Order: sequence, then C-alpha cells, then structure tokens
Amino acid sequence: MSDAPPKDAQCQRRWRLALGRYAERELGSGQMSRADQRADRAMDYLYAREMEKRGMRRDKGGGGRRGSLDPSQLTTLGWLGELRELFPQSVLETVQAHAIDNLGMNDLLNDPQVLDQLEPNQHLLASLIACKNVADPAAQAKIREIARKVVEHTMQRLKPQVMRALAGKTDRFRRSQLKSMRNFDWRGTIRENLKHFDSERQRIVAERLRFFGRSERRLPWTIILCVDQSGSMLASTIYAAVMAAILTGLPSVEVKLVVFDTSVVDLSSEAHDPVAVLMSVQLGGGTDIGGAVQYCETLVTQPTRTVFVLLSDFMEGGPVARLVAAVRRLASARVRLLGLAALSDDGAAVYDHQTAQRLAGAGMEVAALTPDRFAEWLGKVMA
Repeated sequence: MSDAPPKDAQCQRRWRLALGRYAERELGSGQMSRADQRADRAMDYLYAREMEKRGMRRDKGGGGRRGSLDPSQLTTLGWLGELRELFPQSVLETVQAHAIDNLGMNDLLNDPQVLDQLEPNQHLLASLIACKNVADPAAQAKIREIARKVVEHTMQRLKPQVMRALAGKTDRFRRSQLKSMRNFDWRGTIRENLKHFDSERQRIVAERLRFFGRSERRLPWTIILCVDQSGSMLASTIYAAVMAAILTGLPSVEVKLVVFDTSVVDLSSEAHDPVAVLMSVQLGGGTDIGGAVQYCETLVTQPTRTVFVLLSDFMEGGPVARLVAAVRRLASARVRLLGLAALSDDGAAVYDHQTAQRLAGAGMEVAALTPDRFAEWLGKVMA
C-alpha cells in the first residue's frame, strides 16, 4: 500500500473508516458524512481500547475533531444503541462478540442492564459462556436468560427436522390421521376415489385422501454424546446441548451426555436441560479425547443397541494411539461409532485430518455435518 492517501474520495473515505481515527492525520475526515462519523465513533469506542493496549495514544486535538464526537462521551448503553441503529444484524452480532470475547469489555458482563440491551444470538452466547465465570451473580442470571432465549430459538428450528429424521420408517399397512405430504399415499388415494371419476373433465375427483402411518422404533437405543468443550468447539457445543434435549424426548432412547477437555464431566442427568448444560461448560485447558472415550466405554451396556457420537476437532493432546485403541475396542463390540468434526449451521469444520483418518480406519464413521444432516445420519444408523 502506498504512503500517499488514495486520490479517489470514496476510496479515501472507506480507508479512513476501516483504519479508524488513528489514520485521521493522514487521511482526514472531510469526506465523512454525519452517519460515517457516528459509525467511526462507535467503532472507536470499542477498538481504540485495543490500540491503547498496544501503546498508541488518542489524538484528541488533531484533525479538527469536535468535542461532541469524542468517543469517551459514549456510555456502554449508548454504544449498543448506536450499533443497532447504524449496522446490520450480522455486523451487530460480530461486534458484540468482539467486545466480550477479544477486547475484555467487562461493562458488558458486570452490568445486567447492559446485558438486557444485547441481541440474543449464538455468537453472543458463545462469548458470554466463555466469560461467565468472571461475571457476578446478577450478570450470570442474565447470561442464563440469554442462553434460554437462544436455546428456545434453536430448538424451534431444529426439533421438527430431528423428529422427521428419527420418526421411523413409513408403515404402508397402517393409516394415519397425520396429514402430511411426507406420508401421502397417492396410490391408495387413486384407488379410493376411482368411483368419483368425472368423465366430462377426464379426471378423478378426490373426495378422500389417504396417508400412511409411521411405525415408531420400539427397541431401546442408547445414544452417547461425547462433546469436546474446548473453546474452538463452543458453537458446536450449543447445538450438541439442544440435540441432547431433543433426543431425551424420544421414546425408547436413553441419552448419555459427556463433556471433556483434560477432565471428563458426565452431564447425563442434565441432558434434558440444554441451558443447565451450557452453564456447566468449563472452557480452557488441554484436550484428552482418549480419556473421554475410555470413560464412555464404561457407559456401554448393550453394544449392538448403542450409538457413540464423538463431537470434536480431533486435535488430541494425549497419545493418539490410546484414542485409536479405545475406538477399535468399541468397534469390535459392534457399537455404532460416529465422529462429527462440526455441528454448526454452515457445516464448516477445522479439524485434524490425520487423526480423523486414523479413527475412520479404526471403525468410526467421520463427517462434518450441519445439525439437520446429523439427524438424518443418526436416523439411518438407528433404522
């Protein structure tokens, strides 16, 4: 990039907004509108803190900046209000997460009134959970409330997909009162209404529609969810907690929920309550996947009716050979083994491919899937 500012005014304006007030002396602010100045102030309120940590001073006198626009006049509540007015939802979520996760704005954690102003979403919740242990009791109550709202929204969206995937096979010998196109019996409907054939219009008038029933699975299954609770997996942990709650509501399904880093915590008794699970997550430390899998071996009572799901980035901190050996033992016992490298909306995954390949060679099916695709996968395994 050249030392001289761009000649094009619009380009100069964009560079000025991107670089912040520390570039004001070189680029000026003459091309910035009032809305631009508000956006600049809102971003400066947050990101200038990071610059000051690196030893850069605010230039309070340079650039002809008026006192009324000084970032120090913003309060945290006022700043949140500016964000909502100035930026789209995607930017709002990103900046809120940066404020808590990267830049340590304790105001957002220690003031319940401020937490009331935050827009509940998964990115925000992930950041709040990562910092919940340094929040005071009142703020922790607000974090729990935000977790409940995010969980309810995720549950509403995900539960119908999971229930459809795990509802069972179509039963062509049983009729159903559930009128869904998924269960529509078009052959039976034609047979039922042949007597209503309209010769003039050359079509069948369907006075009665027929639908297939669906047979529920009766044999019991045990599903063991083994979830890596390292920071990089936190977004996936939110989905895992919701998935566990949905699965506990299925007939003839027992859910075991285990979270781990270098230690193992059995949250099976809380599996029905995703908020309690998320508030129990403890981030940090290393990753001992092999130790977690060894613990889960002790939970297996009926191997051929057990599905073991490992949700992890497969970045093993302990001996990989021990992890592979544990997976081989489970596979030899005929436990169905599924490895999820991601459990997020977009299915994006960053994981150790070499370890994942070794686990696949030991008998584990490994994939990077969104929650709805995981439900379909689980449904096929349990069919």
